Order: sequence, then C-alpha cells, then structure tokens
Amino acid sequence: MKVSLLSRLAILVLVAGSVAGCANTIRGVGKDAANAVDATQSAGRDISRSTY
Repeated sequence: MKVSLLSRLAILVLVAGSVAGCANTIRGVGKDAANAVDATQSAGRDISRSTY
C-alpha cells in the first residue's frame, strides 16, 4: 500500500510540530532549573549575611 504525498507531508508537519514543542519544553525546564539555582544561592547568601 502506497502512502500518498499529502499523507507524507501531513506526517512531516506533525512530527516537526511535536519536535518544536519538545524543544520549547526543554528550554523552559532549563530556565526553571537556572532560576532554582539562583534562588538557592541567594538564600545561602542571605543566611550567611544574617550570621554576622
């Protein structure tokens, strides 16, 4: 059974959309992780300053 050209294009568009969505999610997770590290470092600095 042959897959028509239109079906192949539709599949390609769906795969490309899915990959783009995953890339955005991965970028978002990276930003969240960076923010968590920044917040932890800031909290550590605040604690060390309060002990003086």
